[in-house]
Amino acid sequence: MIEVRPVWFDSLGAKSSCTLVKTPDVNILIDPGVAIMHSSFPASPEDKVRWVGEGREEIRRAAEEADVVVISHYHYDHFTDFDKALYEGKIIFAKNPNQYINDSQRKRALRFYSNLFEAFGLNLEEMVLEPIDGGWRDIIDDLRHALSLDYGDYWSRKVELLEKGRKWFENRRDKWRTYHRIPEINTENFSLYFAEGKSFKFGETRISFKGPLFHGIEYSRVGWVFSTVIEYGGYKIVHTSDLNGPIIEDYADWIIEEQPNIIILDGPMTYMLGYMLNRINLRRAIENARRIVEEVDFDLMIYDHHLPREPRFRERTSIIWRTAEDLNKKVLTAAEYLGRKPVVLM
Repeated sequence: MIEVRPVWFDSLGAKSSCTLVKTPDVNILIDPGVAIMHSSFPASPEDKVRWVGEGREEIRRAAEEADVVVISHYHYDHFTDFDKALYEGKIIFAKNPNQYINDSQRKRALRFYSNLFEAFGLNLEEMVLEPIDGGWRDIIDDLRHALSLDYGDYWSRKVELLEKGRKWFENRRDKWRTYHRIPEINTENFSLYFAEGKSFKFGETRISFKGPLFHGIEYSRVGWVFSTVIEYGGYKIVHTSDLNGPIIEDYADWIIEEQPNIIILDGPMTYMLGYMLNRINLRRAIENARRIVEEVDFDLMIYDHHLPREPRFRERTSIIWRTAEDLNKKVLTAAEYLGRKPVVLM
């Protein structure tokens, strides 16, 4: 069977959604990163630093068991730059750093791959490939459900935002055409593959990567991510990474269609309500998660990343927890799954 272990998550005190999945064929470490909580998080600076250190140590220990490391995108709560022990001897399935990426993540990716290559005696600058015109399509065109919704009084504003987003995407695409490309590579010390939209087999285990997907709302300036699906013996796990709810209805449709046995679902950033998250998109995220709880026959849903960053997260997403209770379905934070209380509630 499949074993799933939450390695470190926000409910344990530092930002992360690192998960170790073990099948009889392969051990997979997803998103080995951890970052310190924001200034408004209700804990002392000393505790915040301590939790980051504990998270890093747990991730290092989990990496010792892993054959595969997955990096869904280049935010520091999802990858570590740089710890040689995390990547040595591993197959790395990573978000493509050459396309569907914003400026800040591209810079982080360049630094990370320079460090990775240098750690094993390689020079990235000598190995980069010439730029290409990939003809990259706008994935907004995949969102038939989200774009069919009636947003009421918000609709004119939504149309305006989508028009600005399309122009932003076209500018991004122009920039990708100038990038010298970081290469995939297979060495005796590590193997690197850019994974979104691809599937890989290890014995009877299939690992698939759904993406690129928006990081939150349509045309999120934060960038793109991918989600991970692991299947073995008819049992399936979905790890969403940073879909933020999911906010986008089509992503909830996809999860429902997958019918996973275990869902590792990141929630909306309720601590950013009124800043990076408005009430309409919060309602979308809550409704989408409620649909997932109602329509997926899962054994377990770990509902954590982004959520337990402020004490009112349960109140603001209460319908999801109530729905799970009414349906006798197991929805837990990672801390609760491990028999602990989310630190934000302590």
